[in-house]
Amino acid sequence: MKWTLAARAEKMNPSAIREILKVTERPNVISLAGGLPSPKTFPVSAFAQACADVLANDGQAALQYAASEGYAPLRRAVADMLPWDVNPDQVLITTGSQQGLDLIAKVLLDPGSKVLVETPTYLGALQAFSPMEPQAVSVASDSEGVLPEDLTAKAEGGRFVYLLPNFQNPTGRTMSEARRAAVSAAAQAAGLPIVEDNPYGDLWFDEAPPLPLTARNPEGCIYLGSFSKILAPGLRLGFLVAPKAIYPKLLQAKQAVDLHTPIFTQRMVSAVMKDGFLDRHVPTIRALYKQQRDAMVSALQRDMKGLDVEFNVPKGGMFLWLRMPEGIDSTPLLAQAVERNVAFVPGAPFYAGEPDTRTLRLSFVTATVEQIDTAIAALAATVREALAHRTAAQITQQLAAA
Repeated sequence: MKWTLAARAEKMNPSAIREILKVTERPNVISLAGGLPSPKTFPVSAFAQACADVLANDGQAALQYAASEGYAPLRRAVADMLPWDVNPDQVLITTGSQQGLDLIAKVLLDPGSKVLVETPTYLGALQAFSPMEPQAVSVASDSEGVLPEDLTAKAEGGRFVYLLPNFQNPTGRTMSEARRAAVSAAAQAAGLPIVEDNPYGDLWFDEAPPLPLTARNPEGCIYLGSFSKILAPGLRLGFLVAPKAIYPKLLQAKQAVDLHTPIFTQRMVSAVMKDGFLDRHVPTIRALYKQQRDAMVSALQRDMKGLDVEFNVPKGGMFLWLRMPEGIDSTPLLAQAVERNVAFVPGAPFYAGEPDTRTLRLSFVTATVEQIDTAIAALAATVREALAHRTAAQITQQLAAA
């Protein structure tokens, strides 16, 4: 039997992060690779109670087929928690925010159509877009995200620009208020829709980030959110907010994929969210992650001293971005680091255009403070060894040339 693949299947690639996670299953490896929320933050007891309540009070409905748009009380709760005027009829409950990216790609992208992304950008978005065979165009970016002037220069013919303004994955950077205003104005002037992905926005450490881009131009944006980072990723529960002009097509795309997100999960989350639970729960996540962020920054400052390693200090979220010294490629560096029982994600897969192979991503939320100290010391030793080998190779080349 011969199976003939569709052309779009050829565009599908395995997640570099998922492949790396297989390596981290080795005993004694401390993983700073996966973007996994800390299990310490999962409100198990609250869900145990919600599960019992849902089954006791409306078990038959919770186990039946349901509306594709999502559970009405949950859609209202989502609308109420967003910082601009949102009609619940604009909220579509998705099976994780990753499904939202997939639906957007199916509805808005054709083969060869142009989609603009940050430099670098979320790998999972590139994976979601690629089966539709678009042309992904990387927009020049700095520590605050895309540069408005380059966005304007590349906007013509673009279907949308995909942005993560808050504690971006992979870099951890955040757009300032001034940059958001400039980017929003540039997109509106160019007639370019924005897809705003905000899975980390509630995980701020000292102050909340500025208003979402969508709040500035709701009719020109699709907004994505997730319960994975503030409740639990195993729920596979997210949402999108879309203008009325595009919402029906996104809904039709979802109906074709899975009919609806599991209604039992939706009802449980709705039950958990009652009585202001998130207002009490999310601050405990922030406090834990800030402690771990501080531990990683301190370890990097101590152990990377003198190595010419650049890194940022994120104001929230889960990730920290490093740039290795000249001549060090983070992809082969990973194999050397794993030999010292530490893992990270090389930066190259996060680029739609020419990658900066010196970059890498670290997650600080799953490892303990003690594990972070151990892992960063091991990573620093790996960098020192790589630098020594680079120097030795340069000397050999010089001698050969002489």
